Amino acid sequence: MLLTAFLLGFLGSFHCMGMCGPIALALPLSTKERWGIVWASGTYNLGRVLTYAFIGLVFGAIGWGIELAGAQKVWSVILGISLLAFALIPQRMEAAILNLPVLSPFFSSIKRRISQLFRKSAWQNQLSIGVLNGFLPCGLVYVAIAGAMGMGNMWSGATFMAAFGLGTLPMMMGLAVMGQFVSPNLRQRLKRLAPVVMLAFALLLISRGFNVPIPRQLEFWQAIQDPVMCH
Repeated sequence: MLLTAFLLGFLGSFHCMGMCGPIALALPLSTKERWGIVWASGTYNLGRVLTYAFIGLVFGAIGWGIELAGAQKVWSVILGISLLAFALIPQRMEAAILNLPVLSPFFSSIKRRISQLFRKSAWQNQLSIGVLNGFLPCGLVYVAIAGAMGMGNMWSGATFMAAFGLGTLPMMMGLAVMGQFVSPNLRQRLKRLAPVVMLAFALLLISRGFNVPIPRQLEFWQAIQDPVMCH
């Protein structure tokens, strides 16, 4: 379970470089020394992981309710189709979520608050930026949420999302320290790899919903299937 979530975060962290990279590189710093950059990045990323764990707690509980209702397979197909849409038309799907009447004010308030937090370099601000950033819409996070829901209870969902967040740390911490060597064009190119991860996970969810057998030779996908998907 933890390895699955960690690998999902690690393989999808190229998307994080493109989406969250500008925030990670622009964190308010009290010093330009290397240790100060590492500290700020670590604090910021801790905030993201805490938010992911909280989200996993919530959606793990929802998954538990779905499992009790016996609707796991139907929900697996619905999630798979949704992720498929995110992989194929990510901009339209994210725009649709941003414009939802219920969520639009929430996302706008988060962005305003993040802008305010950039005015001071205190570690509390760096932590808060990470916490708030974890709530912003992200296709890769939606993939992880699908996995957390499949865990069937809130604590396993929280653990899954926390492990996913930890999987993104090597790329995000490396970007903060070596960011000057990573051009915006390269970050955008790496971001394009994310739909591949989403597409694969979407097909896995749909196949589970329709009881399509997955070849044992695909050991990586079998490893994801067993701990994450509902039976």
